[in-house]
Amino acid sequence: MNALFSLQNIRQAYNGRTVLNLEHLEISQGSILGLSGPNGCGKSTLLRLLAFLESPAEGTVLFKGYQYGLSPNEVHRRVTLLVQEPYLLKRSVFANVGYGLKVRGEKDIEQRVHEALDMVGLDPDMFAKRSWYELSGGEAQRVALASRLVLRPTALLMDEPTASLDESSAGLVRKAAETARQQYGTTLVIVSHDLNWLRNVCDSILFMERGRIVEQQDFLQE
Repeated sequence: MNALFSLQNIRQAYNGRTVLNLEHLEISQGSILGLSGPNGCGKSTLLRLLAFLESPAEGTVLFKGYQYGLSPNEVHRRVTLLVQEPYLLKRSVFANVGYGLKVRGEKDIEQRVHEALDMVGLDPDMFAKRSWYELSGGEAQRVALASRLVLRPTALLMDEPTASLDESSAGLVRKAAETARQQYGTTLVIVSHDLNWLRNVCDSILFMERGRIVEQQDFLQE
């Protein structure tokens, strides 16, 4: 598969302390990559670099062979990040999920919102009109995921997407990730401490320590 992301000689530092040090990393288009390791090992920093939310102190991050900066451009329409504790607008579920489509002037918003809610296991007839404050923590997390999936992103980056979910909801998130790849060709990079969950959804898992990749496990998914 072709590389969607290519990172070369990456070093990221905060207040003079190096938190990420990668010589080379390629992420194939259409793949599902897991990132795991202890807190503070650089996983979330790597996600932010891949989302072009910050620039490395040294090195290059390429997306489809091109280097992009932090200013708004086409790449920010194609790469989206789901953080561990996502923020919801103080509006209905429908308004939250459809917000990105509305901003972009897309058509068929209702159909796509309902499709995205179905993907994360939330019945549109039951949830579309609910207010943000009527959701449980797990439901809010899945609404936030739906708001990313509805954009049909080229790359979806997720930081601990199942940390606050029960086993059933975590399974629905896994199914949504697989469906996004199958239907939209989305590439996923997922940070999680739940190795069993990662092994069930990922093609490969990278294990990180002190800002470096120390091990890679590859899986043959059916």
